[in-house]
Amino acid sequence: MANNAEFPKEWTIVSLERDCVLISGLRPKGGASDEGIPSLGGEHITLDGRINFSDVNAKYIPEKFFKIMTKGKAEENDILINKDGANTGKVAILKKKFYKDIAINEHLFILRSKKLFVQQYLFYWLFSRFGQKQITDRITGSVQPGLSSTFIKNFLVPRPPLSEQRKIAEILETIDNAIEKTDKIIEKYKRIKQGLMQDLLTKGVVSEGEGESERWRLRDEKIDKFKDSPLGRIPEEWEVVLTSEFCESITDGTHDTPKPTDSGIPLLTSKNIKENKLDMREFYNISERDAKVINKRSYISDNTLLFSMIGTIGNMVAIEKKDFEFCVKNVGIFRVKNRENLRWLYYSLSFYFPLYVKTLLDGTSQDFISLGNLKNILIPLPPLPEQQRIASILSQIDEVIEKEQAYKEKLERIKKGLMEDLLTGKVRVNHLIEEE
Repeated sequence: MANNAEFPKEWTIVSLERDCVLISGLRPKGGASDEGIPSLGGEHITLDGRINFSDVNAKYIPEKFFKIMTKGKAEENDILINKDGANTGKVAILKKKFYKDIAINEHLFILRSKKLFVQQYLFYWLFSRFGQKQITDRITGSVQPGLSSTFIKNFLVPRPPLSEQRKIAEILETIDNAIEKTDKIIEKYKRIKQGLMQDLLTKGVVSEGEGESERWRLRDEKIDKFKDSPLGRIPEEWEVVLTSEFCESITDGTHDTPKPTDSGIPLLTSKNIKENKLDMREFYNISERDAKVINKRSYISDNTLLFSMIGTIGNMVAIEKKDFEFCVKNVGIFRVKNRENLRWLYYSLSFYFPLYVKTLLDGTSQDFISLGNLKNILIPLPPLPEQQRIASILSQIDEVIEKEQAYKEKLERIKKGLMEDLLTGKVRVNHLIEEE
């Protein structure tokens, strides 16, 4: 219970079985249907405590079955708990009913408080590290881990007065709403970027005028000349080249697994490569001696693009200037002459590689891109000034996305701190209630 934290004296400790109703969902005979009542399952519970409605329309149960159901009918503010599968124990709250009727299937529980808890407060407790620790401790089974309906027995939750529960939930919901709003902004700019890439990387831009009057416009096949190419229709001025012709060199990181050390040089793998950034949350160090052996084969320098060759193939990060020493394993290393070349390579591969990824896969048990494949990817090659202009446009929108992502991460840190303080009573909200 909250790492043996001491709670305010006004708070009581309540076992969920005393107050809450736990409802399990149902699976209709014959499974899902093509129409009827939307049905939520474990796949709709996200890791950040939300319900993903994007593909709910693919999950229906017959309306006649829903009418005779005695349990499994979801209501607004229901807490949904994933009771089995990969994300066992993950929770979400049904903030709004986007549909008149919603059901849950056999992979979810509904948790409803009778009178002692505000649903939103209870959700945040279950979502917090304190609640997740208690849930995890109650997961049973090794082959098919899951939660039984008895998991709420002796499941202890601190209970502030209802007015304090409401205020705690209100504060945390405010942060969640800001995070959700930022998410929508990020997705909006990502859609804009995708549309720009479609136009800029297939049609390009042409300069008109000179000096201060110079303007760039998108090419138009009705006005400008285009030609057929292995990549489809492209401007007549463009060429199509192999990555090996465009880059100074293409190598890959070590295939060995050097012995980890307490300190030394970080060894990064494909899992450390995200969308144009390095994720340094999980890695291990290797000795400087082993690092030197690796670097003889493939070193990381400025103006280098790192490419995930295994796992989530195609994730890339552009290293314009190397800030620290590190080595890589099973990672493609594209070296180019200058920053402009690097940006063009990054955006070209981002757009064209997914179109050919299926034909470039090696291996059977897992997907893998070989070094030979990396050297033979086709990319378009406009004149350098056009490369620079297109890369500059896309870089500007990337900067906006990165700024919004940084803001979202800041909000998530604030939320984490608030949950630690508010859910344990370390910081009280009574003065806010009194002011109201």
